[in-house]
Amino acid sequence: MALAVVRDIRDARQSAASAEELATFETDVLAGFVLARSSAGLTDGTIRSDVGNLEQVRSWFGRPLWELRPSDADDYFGRILRGAPSGTRLARAAALRTYFEFLELRHSVEIHAMAGIVVQCPLDEVNQPRGSKDARLRIPPDSREVAELFAGWSQELATCRKFAPSARNYAAARLMAEVGLRVNEARCLDLADVRWELGRFGKVHVRHGKGSRGSGPRERMVPLVNHAGRTLRWYVEDVWGQFDDDHTRHGAPLFPSERRNGDGSPARVGYDALRSGLAAAAIAHLPAWAGRLTPHVLRHYCASQLYLAGVDLISVQEVLGHAWVATTMRYVHVHRTRVEDAWLAGQERAVARLEGLVR
Repeated sequence: MALAVVRDIRDARQSAASAEELATFETDVLAGFVLARSSAGLTDGTIRSDVGNLEQVRSWFGRPLWELRPSDADDYFGRILRGAPSGTRLARAAALRTYFEFLELRHSVEIHAMAGIVVQCPLDEVNQPRGSKDARLRIPPDSREVAELFAGWSQELATCRKFAPSARNYAAARLMAEVGLRVNEARCLDLADVRWELGRFGKVHVRHGKGSRGSGPRERMVPLVNHAGRTLRWYVEDVWGQFDDDHTRHGAPLFPSERRNGDGSPARVGYDALRSGLAAAAIAHLPAWAGRLTPHVLRHYCASQLYLAGVDLISVQEVLGHAWVATTMRYVHVHRTRVEDAWLAGQERAVARLEGLVR
């Protein structure tokens, strides 16, 4: 049986490409990467984030990324990003892994022919950044504190200088606390998304729910439990008309801004306006939470209150729009003595069984 002569592909490369040709090729490869990620259904924001992370590494390295070697990754993640937040390190590593997978699948032959380099991801089991991108634990205020916040805020509306914007921020914050909407989900709602005729309490159609892993908006119907329907009826009937006078206009935002579009219709409220409105209310009416009470903390509060009220985790997951129930479990924080009571009940049952054995 004859032995075949095996040659290393690195010995078979053609003449090296010029610097200009490599620069053009690198730009084309990145454009192809963007198009491939778009065809996979990722949102523009996710793609921009990946490209931004790649550009950060490229700027530090000073050469095409396909020249990165494990020793370069060791230097970058071990020295340059040593003190960076875990989320930054993980996002940059994930972008690099995806990009090198793209290079290996689509352009490994061309890169070897032009630059004499065998494409290989510089991240391996030894230098792969470790950590978790899970959000930090957010313990929300209890029901008494939230009631105190909204009671004080409600009284303030009677004397505030600009009633309509203040009442809008109040209603949006209550919606976050009552049915767990994200701040961007709330601001993107249209007036027509409130469907009073659906279910026992009415529902709100969330068309811009956060998708998992950059998959784009995920729609859901959220029931107006926890008196959220009452909050919205008051807002629509008594406040909304101070921003707009046409309830039938297509695309009319549920939470308008004081600013106007080119056609004279009110623009949609901004993300920062709702956040700053809640922050100001916390300073005024719940000072113990000043600087800590955010829309996302109210979302955690909603999840905890639903669970404490006896709503099962799957239903809470559906309300919040989570892809995985494990995510929902991180949102549930029990303030009351639920665990302690269960432990005492277990002890009492154990004692009762022992007494039965003794008798």
